[in-house]
Amino acid sequence: MSAQVEEVRLTLGHIELAAHLFGPEDGMPVIALHGWLDNANSFARLAPRLKGLRIIALDLAGHGYSGHRPLGAGYALADYAHDVLRVAEQMGWQRFALLGHSLGAIISVQLAGALPERVSHLALIDGVIPPTGAEQDAGDRLGMALQAQLRMDGKRKTVYPTLEEGVKARMNGMVAVSREAAELLAQRGLMPVPGGYSWRSDSRLTLPSPVRLTLGQAMAYVKGVKCPASLVVAADGMLARNTGLLKQLRFEQTVLPGGHHLHLNDEQGAALVADCFNRFFGFA
Repeated sequence: MSAQVEEVRLTLGHIELAAHLFGPEDGMPVIALHGWLDNANSFARLAPRLKGLRIIALDLAGHGYSGHRPLGAGYALADYAHDVLRVAEQMGWQRFALLGHSLGAIISVQLAGALPERVSHLALIDGVIPPTGAEQDAGDRLGMALQAQLRMDGKRKTVYPTLEEGVKARMNGMVAVSREAAELLAQRGLMPVPGGYSWRSDSRLTLPSPVRLTLGQAMAYVKGVKCPASLVVAADGMLARNTGLLKQLRFEQTVLPGGHHLHLNDEQGAALVADCFNRFFGFA
């Protein structure tokens, strides 16, 4: 990781978030948002390659070194968007760009669509809209989510006897990553506990969402985006097969080789994504 990285803490009133700061103090303001169950180290390879930007890469609430939501609270997309605005206020940024991967890209699109006057650029990696649902399924989804919340009471996190086993678990997670990527995420994600190591992330992050937007609602955020937007599509990632969605987007699109974490899995992927975004931000 670049020697220029600074570790910071942000007290937002309702929660404390941890973050990494990259780039010159007078650079273009950018808030970077990682994917589900990742952390700020998601941008450890990419951010140092981006030119002319002042990047604050967050550990989203419930992830990495950031605080967890209080008991009884959840992790709705709107709550993440609120956190981002609070971060911008702390940084003194009335207008800022968003750099988002996966879940972070979804949050970025929703915030840019809801408050277009605040967001200057959208740089997205393999994410646009959340999973959507049909209107008639709303009751079933809420019921499933409520039951899952009750079942979580008393459950304990998995404890890995060694760091190596924790890293391997992340390599083989729902979305597989390279060993190097898993090791970077483990730096901020794994913590010592009695008997070994466990991931710091809030267990409630694995609960099913009680509400899903309809496709029309999700696309309303996309249509509300007014700023320039650049989307990197991983050739072997989550979006490449969703050609119907990609055809509807007005965003600049670039397909690059690699999987869902192409910006983190290896140096070559990080370099390709950086080249794309340096051109987009005008610092090529």
